[in-house]
Amino acid sequence: MAERKLLVLFGSQTGTAQDTAERIGREATRRHLQCRVQALDSCDLANLIHEPLVVFVCATTGQGDPPDNMKMFWRFLFRKNLPPGSLCQLDYAVLGLGDSSYPKFNFVAKKLHKRVLQLGGNPLLPVALGDDQHDLGPDAVVDPWLVALWDKILSLYPLPPGLEIISPETRLPPKYTLHYLPEDSPPPEGDLLQPTAPRAVPSELHPFAAPVVSNQRVTAQSHFQDVRLIEFDITGSGITFSAGDVVMIQPQNCREDVQQFCQLLRLDPDKRFVLKPTEPGTSLPPLLPQPCTIWHLVTHYLDISCVPRRSFFELLSYFSTNELEREKLLEFSSAQGQEELYSYCNRPRRTTLEALWDFPHTTCAIPADYLLDLIPRIRPRAFSIASSVLAHPDRIQILMAVVQYKTRLSKPRRGLCSTWLASLNPEQGDVRVPLWVKKGGMKFPADPATPVIMIGPGTGVAPFRAAIQERVAQGRRGNCLFFGCRQKSKDFYCQAEWEELVAKGFLTLFTAFSRDQEEKVYVQHRIQENRRLVWELLSSGNAHVYLAG
Repeated sequence: MAERKLLVLFGSQTGTAQDTAERIGREATRRHLQCRVQALDSCDLANLIHEPLVVFVCATTGQGDPPDNMKMFWRFLFRKNLPPGSLCQLDYAVLGLGDSSYPKFNFVAKKLHKRVLQLGGNPLLPVALGDDQHDLGPDAVVDPWLVALWDKILSLYPLPPGLEIISPETRLPPKYTLHYLPEDSPPPEGDLLQPTAPRAVPSELHPFAAPVVSNQRVTAQSHFQDVRLIEFDITGSGITFSAGDVVMIQPQNCREDVQQFCQLLRLDPDKRFVLKPTEPGTSLPPLLPQPCTIWHLVTHYLDISCVPRRSFFELLSYFSTNELEREKLLEFSSAQGQEELYSYCNRPRRTTLEALWDFPHTTCAIPADYLLDLIPRIRPRAFSIASSVLAHPDRIQILMAVVQYKTRLSKPRRGLCSTWLASLNPEQGDVRVPLWVKKGGMKFPADPATPVIMIGPGTGVAPFRAAIQERVAQGRRGNCLFFGCRQKSKDFYCQAEWEELVAKGFLTLFTAFSRDQEEKVYVQHRIQENRRLVWELLSSGNAHVYLAG
């Protein structure tokens, strides 16, 4: 009998595709299939030719781009020298997650499906195109597609004699178990945030612990929005970057939330544990030290402030001893309950921690072993770098709006990363932030004679500050900036810097202060007023135009 094994590979930017891939993994386990779930870039591609059965789950980002954790796979797959029949032994299915309000809807899934077919793969089903715009979200497509997928897979790989599909009533074992260490065992070696050894350029798996040099508010105190210019010291990190690049920052939960979470779940924050995978061959989460404390796990790893997904409520329902709570949890995890879940969670942006408050009987019964199945990890946040190495050697600066807004919930919603960064005060000792740098989507012209038109309202001006600093340091003059904000006196970022460059002849600056007069004025009005100059730069100067919001 053929070996019953399935590989689920995902490309995920925000976590939805990963969540769906893990759901497929759980459903495979219920059907007694040996199943591995991993990111496309962490899979050994040379072995793909030996895999009998693969399900690809991939999101499409931006303008039809593959997510970061499948970029290497994408390049490999489209190599010209791959022989046409190289995947002829492969049965496969592709599930796409996209948003039909973008022109390249589910572009990655469609292209992947077509390419694997070209290489000789045998599709089990047509490609599924999940759509964020649907009233019920991508699940409207995913749910029926999965029913068809399992029918197909079970016809090819029937259940072994004497085995039944594990009922949805039965709770599956956790991915890892926590083994608590005795109180008197020796503490772990060194602090987690060791400055990166010079061996490697900092990356997501080895971030650099950068000291915060300054954290300055650049909007007037009376202005509704708090915007910060924050500077990090990257001396000795090995980090290099140019204008248009992006700094990735790994945030952490605030102390108060961590304490509440530990109280709700009756966890001792000081307890130390090591993780053991339930299934042999499952790798440990790369970013968790071994051994680890509960406090560290909840502060640095579990995303307790994210809006919980359907799979969260589904797993939660297994721990519920309270009939009313269990009924509600089952509704939220059913296909019919998705509108209800949307108005409970997504519309008001309710956090995981707040949802746990609403199910107190269930929450205090959650076994610690299931924490890593229940709550996703905290994802890094991307910021445009707002400075140039040529102007500020060994430094990275960012221009960051502190995210805070109201929904129908009484407590204002706060951005996890921006709230944490804004709270850091370098005057209170050595404050460090784990970070690394990624290539950005903006490339500025190599030819010094090429003029540059930059349109950057609000904090969108950040990458242009880096570009202007870089170009001025190289003696380039053709810099034209359209900047817009509400009021000249309240949120005109970097005003003195721009005015000095205008005086020195390095910058042509057009400003639009939308609220400083009766009728609102925006950057597009200034572009229209200066259309002759813009056209001249484009037609005879061959200018490049950049826009950031």
